Amino acid sequence: MTYTLVATCLFGLEHLLGEELDALGFDRIDTIDGRIRFRADESGIARANICLRYAERVYISLGSFRATSFDALFEGTRALPWEAFIGKNDAFPVKGHAIRSALFSVPDCQKIVKKAIVRRLETAYGISWFPEEGIKYQVEFFIFKDEATLMIDTTGTPLHKRGYRPAHNDAPIRETLAAAIAAISRPRDNVLLWDPMCGSGTIAIEGAMLARHIAPGKSRSFAAEVFPMLPKSIWTDEREQAIAGELPPGFEAYASDIDPATVEIAAENVRRAGLSDTVRTFVADARTISADGRRGTIVTNPPYGERLGTREEAEILYRELGTHFRSLAPWQVYVITSHAGFERFYGKKADKIRKLYNGMIPAYLYQYFKK
Repeated sequence: MTYTLVATCLFGLEHLLGEELDALGFDRIDTIDGRIRFRADESGIARANICLRYAERVYISLGSFRATSFDALFEGTRALPWEAFIGKNDAFPVKGHAIRSALFSVPDCQKIVKKAIVRRLETAYGISWFPEEGIKYQVEFFIFKDEATLMIDTTGTPLHKRGYRPAHNDAPIRETLAAAIAAISRPRDNVLLWDPMCGSGTIAIEGAMLARHIAPGKSRSFAAEVFPMLPKSIWTDEREQAIAGELPPGFEAYASDIDPATVEIAAENVRRAGLSDTVRTFVADARTISADGRRGTIVTNPPYGERLGTREEAEILYRELGTHFRSLAPWQVYVITSHAGFERFYGKKADKIRKLYNGMIPAYLYQYFKK
């Protein structure tokens, strides 16, 4: 059976996610901000959840329709085949978003969608009461420019929760964003990747996973693994295929920080990720690092002056980093920060700037290429 799926992502990562979907053999349908629709069979549902590096969730789309009134939302929802997924004992909570649409009250839309699904299931099963004690099917609606899309979440815990980072510092970068900026830096075996303000070690870990073709979801579970309409074997088969495609150690990454306690957290996360043979963690001041003539790329997420330290302290740090990092030429440098004046304090205009989001915080990836 072929499904229409929706993969969501942080704003700014759509291009990377699209390329990833293509590489995994999926048929893309369309893209809007923060989400891509594509086609896949049953195995593809498992493959997408296990292998997608830049996505936040993967949904099964039941259908889309125009909804400029609550009546249209009710009738459109009721017309969809909910009984193909939801059993008479199963749970089906509803949540969603409405953006730039006539229907803007999310709580009201939730009530309408829930009522419409109940009416559909009442007709399908000939009952009027649903205990909702069985398998959980999280229903999500997305109404954008009056076009309503009704979906079932196959992921559960968001995909950026890889499982290696139960411990983190006070301002962690999301794993999916860390993977994206590592990918933009083009990690490769003959070039050291170094995050000298590593925090939880996320950038170095994600760079290493990317370089070694390690599937980010191979060691975690997903909501759809208990869906009876999906064979259990697809999850085992896709995990085995992902593991078979991994590359042996060869790539090298450093994760260092000036704070010993932070480095201990990063080292623990590296161990959980199974990358102790690839990512080296140690205490060092980013303003004095040196790699003794090796080729290298710095990829880092310094303090923004928002959640860690003050803005003034961040600006002083940017000046000091700019002076020292330029002495490491011809190294490439990739810095992500939300500080709009970063280039002025760093002391050099970036060769390229890319707007991204760390959660809901707008940020900019400043890219300095070797000369």
